[in-house]
Amino acid sequence: MKSKSISILIVFVLLFSVNAIAQDDETHLIEDFEGEASLAQAAQNPIASMISLPLQNNTNFGFGEFDRTQNVLNIQPVIPFRISPNWNLITRTIIPVITQPDFSSETGSNTGLSDINFSAFFSPSKASKFIWGVGPAIIFPTATSDNLGSGKWSAGPTVVGLTMQGSWVIGLLVSNVWSFAGNSDRDDVNFFFSQYFINYNMNHGWYLTSAPIITGNWMAEPGNQWIVPFGGGPGKIFRLGKQPMNINVQAFYNVVKPDFGPDWQFRFALTFLFPK
Repeated sequence: MKSKSISILIVFVLLFSVNAIAQDDETHLIEDFEGEASLAQAAQNPIASMISLPLQNNTNFGFGEFDRTQNVLNIQPVIPFRISPNWNLITRTIIPVITQPDFSSETGSNTGLSDINFSAFFSPSKASKFIWGVGPAIIFPTATSDNLGSGKWSAGPTVVGLTMQGSWVIGLLVSNVWSFAGNSDRDDVNFFFSQYFINYNMNHGWYLTSAPIITGNWMAEPGNQWIVPFGGGPGKIFRLGKQPMNINVQAFYNVVKPDFGPDWQFRFALTFLFPK
C-alpha cells in the first residue's frame, strides 16, 4: 500500500511540475508545432524539443511454469533544454512501478518502485533529414524490494537516430549499461536495450506504430539472454479540452525469450504533450 501511494504521488508531482514548466513563456524550450501531422511526428520523436509526459503500461503474460503475469508502469517525463544556439539537451527519465508475481507459486505478488533509468541526449537543434542524439544512460538502484531491481549503480552510452519521410517516422534507440557500484552481494549488470520504432501517420491524428523493446542480458546463460518481441498497433493524437494527448495500444509476441520469460506483452500508452 505504501509503494502504491508513493507511485501515485510521483505521478501528481510530475504532472504539476511538467505543466508549470510548459507554461513558462521565458524558457523557450519548445518549437511551435502546428497541425496534427506535425504534432504526431513530434510525439513519435524521442528527442523532439517538446516537453511530454508518457505513461506507459506494459503487461507481460506467461512468466514461468505457472504462467504468471507481471505489470510494469513506466512514468517517463521528457524535458528538453536549449543549451546553445546549435545544441539541445533532451532528458528522459523512466520511473518504473512494478507488480512482480511470486514465480515459484500460483499466488502472491509484490508491488513497488524499480530502478530509475535516466538518459540525456545531446542533439543538434537545427532541423535536418536525419535526427540524432547521443549521451549517457544511468540506472539508479531505487527499487523498494530486492526482487524489483538490480541493487547496482549502472551506466553506459545511449544513442538514437531517426528520419521523417512524408507520413513515416522511422528510428532506432540503443543503449548498454554496466554496473560500477552497489550491493556487492548482487550480480553484476551488463544489459543491452534497443527499441526500433516505425510509425505511419494517417488523417485526423490516427497512426500505425510498431515499437518493440529488444533486451539482452549479457550476464545470463547462452540461450536465455534475449527477449525479442514482434508486433504493433494503432494510435491517435487528440485533445482533451485544450490539452494535446497521444494514445496508443500495442501487442507483442516474444519470438525469442528466456526459458522462464513471458510469452507476450500488451502495452497501453497515454502521453501528455506540451507543444508551444
